Amino acid sequence: MSLWVDKYRPRSFSSLDYHKEQASRLKKLVQSNDFPHLLVYGPSGAGKKTRIMCLLRELYGSGAEKLRIDHMTFTTPSKKKVEISSISSNYHIELNPSDAGIHDRVVIQELLKETAQSQSLESVQKDFKVVVLTEVDQLTKGAQHALRRTMEKYMATCRLILCCNSTSKVIPAIKSRCLGLRVAAPTNDQLCAVLQQTCKRRD
Repeated sequence: MSLWVDKYRPRSFSSLDYHKEQASRLKKLVQSNDFPHLLVYGPSGAGKKTRIMCLLRELYGSGAEKLRIDHMTFTTPSKKKVEISSISSNYHIELNPSDAGIHDRVVIQELLKETAQSQSLESVQKDFKVVVLTEVDQLTKGAQHALRRTMEKYMATCRLILCCNSTSKVIPAIKSRCLGLRVAAPTNDQLCAVLQQTCKRRD
């Protein structure tokens, strides 16, 4: 039996229950020819991941929802093997580099290089792939500086969506290269409205 939070999760901007003006701006951003790197931040449970998935669907269509779980292996300069789990489609990949601990810099460098050089398996409207990095506020300073360098280097074929609860630990050089998107926690009234709507759909 699936959880309500998964079964009734909005799948498009038009079906989002709150922050509708923000959703409208995101939709216009997708339709523009100048899609930037994004820094999506806000408290846990506010809806950051839901909005990112709506964004990916708007960019690439339903193919962005055909997800698979992979285990990626990276080799550090000392020849140590680091394994990390990722979620991906033909058009994007999502992972948490901080899962690699002090080796997060290696993960970022190799992942972005590999993604930027690979092509989508299908012809789509956008000529870039998206890399979603979660908990970027937990990255080491070395990893953040590596991220700053690579996000400029591979801009032609790769876009980054960085996700975190707070930007206070994200270096200014990264923040200045991203469009910031704050997803505030829903109010109690908004939560009640969502629950009421969900209950109606189950009747």
